[in-house]
Amino acid sequence: MLRSIRWKFITIYFLLVFIAMVIVGIFMTSQFEQYYLNKVRDDLKYISNNTVKKFLPQENLGQNRDNIQKDIERIPLSIGYQVIIVAAAADFEIVASSNPEIARMNALELLDDSVMLAASVGKISEKNVGFGDNGKYAVKHMAFPYKDKSGRVIGIIYCMANLDDIYNILDNSKVIFIRAIELGLLVTIILGFLVGTSITTPINDVTKKALKMAKGDFDQVVEVKSDDEIGQLGRMFNYLTAKLKQTLSEISSEKSKLDAIITHMADGLLAVDFMGGIVHLNPRFLEMMSLEGKAADAMDYEEIIGRYSKNLMLESILECGSDFGSEVVEVESGAILKVSFACIRDASREVSLIILVLQDITEHQKLDNMRREFVANVSHELRTPITTIKSYSETLLSGAVDDKATTMQFLKVIESETDRMALIVRELLQLSQLDTKNVDWKFEQVELVAFTSAIAKKFSLAFSEKNHNFIHMFPEEPVLIKADTNKLEQALQNILTNCIKYTPDGGDISLAVSSDDERAYIRIRDNGIGIPKEAMSRIFERFYRVDKARSRDMGGTGLGLSITKHIIEDHGGSISVESELGSGTIFILSLPLDKPV
Repeated sequence: MLRSIRWKFITIYFLLVFIAMVIVGIFMTSQFEQYYLNKVRDDLKYISNNTVKKFLPQENLGQNRDNIQKDIERIPLSIGYQVIIVAAAADFEIVASSNPEIARMNALELLDDSVMLAASVGKISEKNVGFGDNGKYAVKHMAFPYKDKSGRVIGIIYCMANLDDIYNILDNSKVIFIRAIELGLLVTIILGFLVGTSITTPINDVTKKALKMAKGDFDQVVEVKSDDEIGQLGRMFNYLTAKLKQTLSEISSEKSKLDAIITHMADGLLAVDFMGGIVHLNPRFLEMMSLEGKAADAMDYEEIIGRYSKNLMLESILECGSDFGSEVVEVESGAILKVSFACIRDASREVSLIILVLQDITEHQKLDNMRREFVANVSHELRTPITTIKSYSETLLSGAVDDKATTMQFLKVIESETDRMALIVRELLQLSQLDTKNVDWKFEQVELVAFTSAIAKKFSLAFSEKNHNFIHMFPEEPVLIKADTNKLEQALQNILTNCIKYTPDGGDISLAVSSDDERAYIRIRDNGIGIPKEAMSRIFERFYRVDKARSRDMGGTGLGLSITKHIIEDHGGSISVESELGSGTIFILSLPLDKPV
């Protein structure tokens, strides 16, 4: 309880008031006592100097005893006051007294001898004499020397005053003062309690609400009831609460954004401490590493990442001397990952956290390989005709030009190879334009049945040259699409040309058109050599050939199907292939219908 500022305040307030009142009480009691004693002293001096000395004779006091006694009895003395006349020359005999019973007695036996002796030598002396068990000074004794004309002490005026009434008044005053102190201290305790409560209640309110804030409840407001320091404390608490709530809201918002970014980022993220313990990872990381969340919790860094490369081992990262680095690894799933790491250091420059970002570069590597293969294929495709042209040209320049038959034969070969290079370059330029969307499209409404029929007629001669049995299946209703007729015709010609090339003499080729509520479909089928399963995913790649030697002999560039796929997709459609080695191939083209709005 004493730990409370309220009781400390009451105790200090109580002690201050108590000490102050005790000091004041002692001072006032002392002053009252001194005042009453001085008053008694002044009364006794007055009685001696202004009353008794006026009627005392200047000669032997003993001879005038009766007259002096009568004069003393006429003096109006207050209750408790006594006057005694002592003859100094007659062994201190009492000459007269306000108490006749002690007349003619020896003063040294009844009165204070020290006071008497001092007065006998001409000094005024006084003494407070106490009696009884309480030890109080109950009687004041005061002696005044009485001298004759020659200055010789002939008598002593001995006065006494009872002090009991004075000390009784002082005792009653002390009792009253003590009661006043008790009442004052009681009022002090009550006022101290009220004042302390007015201070501690707002503080306790702030403390309770601060505790609730510490538990996460920031909707706390302190009621401000004054403009003093306590009120200012309440206002500052409310201001702090509002600012803290705003700051935490901003932090929570930023944390939510950061968590959302980390959770949904395309790259995997892993954070580990300097001991290799997992601090944080995102779902994409688990997906890349083919891990389950619970399984990852039981693993350390070396088991997850460090085992793939020596440079990614925790010890290597901590000792590499650089805060940044990267490594390319291949994981069990076959994915190729680029692992970039960054070391975060504390104030003492020690590594406290390691952040690793995993990027899936499988497609990038695949595209890079395809680019290299494309360059190699282009070089190979161009090298063969260039070599042929060069060798034939050198032969002609060496003298064969004189042989007209040989010259014509060589020139036809040169022309053929030149046409082949021109076709490759032209198709490469077209692919480049399709890739960069730098194509001038001329879309118009096309009736697909009539359009495909016209194309089929153009190939009738080619079908008949190899005795192919061409079958067409068209619906009776018109099928309308939006298309660039030149580009779409090129796409269909590329497919039909391949069908003719790879279908043996006497084989079957069919062309069918159909539609549903949303799309039109073109199906081109042959019963040729077919495509092996391992090549199905690559037939639309540039320069890819299932049988490279045979394709080149038949004059193909390996770019036709790639161009066809671009054209169909730029029409908003799609192309798919179904094939089985030795059983033929089916190309299915899907195009959106041109519906009236």
